[in-house]
Amino acid sequence: MHNRSDQFTKSLLRDGLSLVSAAETEVEVLAATQKIDVYSVPDPARESERAGMGLLGELSAEPSLFEPFHGTPGLRQVRQCLRKQLTWHHELERRARSAARSVAPDEDTDAPPQPAVAFPALVVIGPGRPETVLDAYRCEPAQAGVYHAVPGLVMRVVVLSELPRTRATLLLRLLGSGRRLREALADLAALPDDAWEKSVATPLLVHFRHGIQEPTTDEEDDVSAEIRAWFKEYEQKLRAEERKEGRDEGRAQGRAEEAARAVLTALRVRGIAVPDAARERILAEQDPEALERWLERAIVATSLAEVLDELS
Repeated sequence: MHNRSDQFTKSLLRDGLSLVSAAETEVEVLAATQKIDVYSVPDPARESERAGMGLLGELSAEPSLFEPFHGTPGLRQVRQCLRKQLTWHHELERRARSAARSVAPDEDTDAPPQPAVAFPALVVIGPGRPETVLDAYRCEPAQAGVYHAVPGLVMRVVVLSELPRTRATLLLRLLGSGRRLREALADLAALPDDAWEKSVATPLLVHFRHGIQEPTTDEEDDVSAEIRAWFKEYEQKLRAEERKEGRDEGRAQGRAEEAARAVLTALRVRGIAVPDAARERILAEQDPEALERWLERAIVATSLAEVLDELS
């Protein structure tokens, strides 16, 4: 996924999931020339928040690979996603074995017990109904617009065109195009200013100018005009805030937050528990050198003390 619309899609999923998970984009899958579009690991401390996120919250209840498509995916594309899923699980098992050996390096046994690693779910998202995929993997409807593959695959298929027009599906419907995207934009604009969906989606919509330049029919002109006006108002507000706070400071804070979440993700993948105090300390850190140092340690650490001595 390389164009502006693709980047918007991955950014929206990542930022939405980051409210309740450790979410990353462009996650490299070792031993394969592939990247996971968005990988999400749920944060147990944010369970109540996730429950209020509608369908996206339901889909992120377990470690998951999110693979969105602009066109309706076919069998070949879904098979590539399944290969990512299997390869990534293999990599997670490898890391777990490595961590287990580092904890008990003096074990005499040649074959230490295999650490339990949750098999990550695969969430395939597309605009239309992928009949060949649904048939091949014996997918059954779980709810409107969501299908579960045969047990064992741990694959969910989300059909954007079949999702009901409700707030619970709004963030996912923003991944659509044409009339469905305009409906989602209208629904987003109608929400209160403090709605979590707005805090996640609006900055990205403005940054990527997503959805405001699509061709419309005569019947949709009035709605599209309202959406463009809303975009313009928000964009002016955003620019004013940037001038007030300073663009460089905002960019630095954004990079620091990304780096802090990368540290938390590395710790979670290593199976290291992070108390609230430590989590708050990591997220509050603004020094890029400190964050880089923590991340390097977290990638190979077996305990929190190896990363943050003062909070162990």
